[in-house]
Amino acid sequence: MSGERRRTERSSPTGRAAAPSIGGRRAVAEAVRAGLARRVLVTRGARLSQELRDVLASARGAGVDVQEVPRSRIESLGVRDHQEVAAILRPSAELDEPALSEFAFEGDAVVVMLDGVTDPQNLGAAARAAEAAGASMLVTRLRRAAPVSPAAIRSSAGALLHLPHARVANLPRAIDRLRRRGFLAVGLDERADRSIHDGPPPPRPLLLVIGSEGEGMSRLVRESCDELVRIPTSGRVGSLNAAAALAVALFGYALRPATPAPVPTGTETVRSTNAGVAQSGSASDL
Repeated sequence: MSGERRRTERSSPTGRAAAPSIGGRRAVAEAVRAGLARRVLVTRGARLSQELRDVLASARGAGVDVQEVPRSRIESLGVRDHQEVAAILRPSAELDEPALSEFAFEGDAVVVMLDGVTDPQNLGAAARAAEAAGASMLVTRLRRAAPVSPAAIRSSAGALLHLPHARVANLPRAIDRLRRRGFLAVGLDERADRSIHDGPPPPRPLLLVIGSEGEGMSRLVRESCDELVRIPTSGRVGSLNAAAALAVALFGYALRPATPAPVPTGTETVRSTNAGVAQSGSASDL
């Protein structure tokens, strides 16, 4: 590979990354699946485990250029713990604030907003939880927030390559844009009166807002929310980190199924200690 190509991949004349890169078998596989891998680099002489073979096969099957290079070539990209493979990415399209008014959300959409999460690994873990829960979009701040770095992508297990991501300058204004589209804005706040277990699950579409570990949500973001709820804890540790709190809120609150309606009298099954014996009013009498 020529020195000119190496310089092009690593930096632009302005000093900003022109082509981001990631390492690790799972992250590279997700980059290929997302159509964002421009080139896959594998360490020359690497032990080809079945997992690595599958990554390279999927890359070639997707028409991605696969090159064997010295280990130093991959390490020169600044990729840590690369597991013998890395990918040069195509710059992904980043959504902005106006996109919140134009994005094609489904009627039951869930959007996750992070307020002040600055740790890349926490960003990645939060994105992983959001994508696993089927969230439609992740919204973060432009400033004082973790960037979508190789470390964040790796921590997300590739979720940041699939999840639409809007970075905005003004979170309260972004909340207002989503509210105009029918979203209910609910913020997680440990000082809230209501618990996520109180009352029925929230209606959709839903905007779930998570603050930073140290300070929580900023005052203006908190005041912009329609409702505030807290996650009840009973252990000695008083709070969860942002990513863990988000996962609990998504699966224990936002995605919680509504309580089924009571079964009309006369059709319910009567429980008995005599297993297997049909009781009066049970389904076997119909």
